[in-house]
Amino acid sequence: MKIRIKDNSVRFRLAQNEVADLVNNGETYSKSDIGKQRLVYGIVKTSEDKISCSLTDNRIIAHVPSSLLLNWDTDERVGFQNEDNDLFILIEKDWQCLVPRENENESNLFVNPKESHL
Repeated sequence: MKIRIKDNSVRFRLAQNEVADLVNNGETYSKSDIGKQRLVYGIVKTSEDKISCSLTDNRIIAHVPSSLLLNWDTDERVGFQNEDNDLFILIEKDWQCLVPRENENESNLFVNPKESHL
């Protein structure tokens, strides 16, 4: 899972196995060790009706309504977004790059829909 934070927006990009974990198990997480601290970020299924996000104890967690996740691992939807107060939240499937990058394993990412146009 990748996370991008800029000002008041947070974007989560999920590989195929992470989308499957979220749909089937109700949660998926990643972590990054920064110095002696650990940042955990993830997405959990919720019974709420809107996407939201929280930051507590070095954990950034997006909460996604279970209704949005139904069949997301097998359908064509790219992702979901919401504005929670002043925070814009975007959760989406991660595509393979059109131009391969050295030192990056993209084997578990979704096939880029623009790939067929090259």
